[in-house]
Amino acid sequence: MEEEINYSTVVFKNGQLPPKENKEEPTIYAVITPKVPATAVPDGEAAAAHAHSRALAVFAGILCVLLLASIGVIVYISVVMNQQTANLSNLTAEYQQLMTEKSILERQTEELSRAADNLNWTLGVIRKYNNFPVLEFCPEEMCQPCQTDWILFQGKCYLFYNEYYGWLTWRDSRKYCQDRAADLVVIDSPHEHEFISNHTKFYYDRAHGYWLGLYETADKNWLWIDGHNDTLGYWIVTDELGDRGPYALLIPERNPTASWDKAGYMYNKFICVEKTEFRKNLR
Repeated sequence: MEEEINYSTVVFKNGQLPPKENKEEPTIYAVITPKVPATAVPDGEAAAAHAHSRALAVFAGILCVLLLASIGVIVYISVVMNQQTANLSNLTAEYQQLMTEKSILERQTEELSRAADNLNWTLGVIRKYNNFPVLEFCPEEMCQPCQTDWILFQGKCYLFYNEYYGWLTWRDSRKYCQDRAADLVVIDSPHEHEFISNHTKFYYDRAHGYWLGLYETADKNWLWIDGHNDTLGYWIVTDELGDRGPYALLIPERNPTASWDKAGYMYNKFICVEKTEFRKNLR
């Protein structure tokens, strides 16, 4: 588009022509400003552009708000998780402490139960005696389930009288046992008989042994001193060792199932048994 040129008219004062003089008058120049027509923009497009700009600004604002909110949520969750982790750590420590205390209480309860059992056992033993033999059951201030020199087996205390002298008859042997809250041994099973046989040993000659709590009744039956009939019958049948009598004598170092002899009024060693319910050793 061609630019439009505007001419300015120069008017001299007094309406006269300038005198012709040799001296030249200064020339006055006018500033010529071209007129540029403004670009015409339709009103609809301007409104749409303005609306679009506002929408972008609103959208950017919403994004900023959402971003700030997300950051806040993340920070909050992080703080909560850290707090929960600390709480979990504290709970774990408390649980471990409780388990330790539980273990200590269980151990103390077990020790108290053992002590109660020991006291009950001691009381039961004491009641068997008019004068409780403290030195026999508690040598060196340490109590034990059996008296000194007695052997514990399956809840019973056994005494194998093995003195080199002072052997006794069957009746005197029984009295010796009874004076110690015991009696001559009653054998209830092959297992118990095996234990007894393993703790007897040969002495003096082949006819001497250990008195048992077994005797012959008037009707020729063999009866244990606790009142029940003998069912084992471990008699020696192929060899006569001495005078026959009404009392059972265990001969050591023979076949356990053929080691009993029927003896009379002779002096022998013997076996006592104290039927005591064994619980736990006193400590």
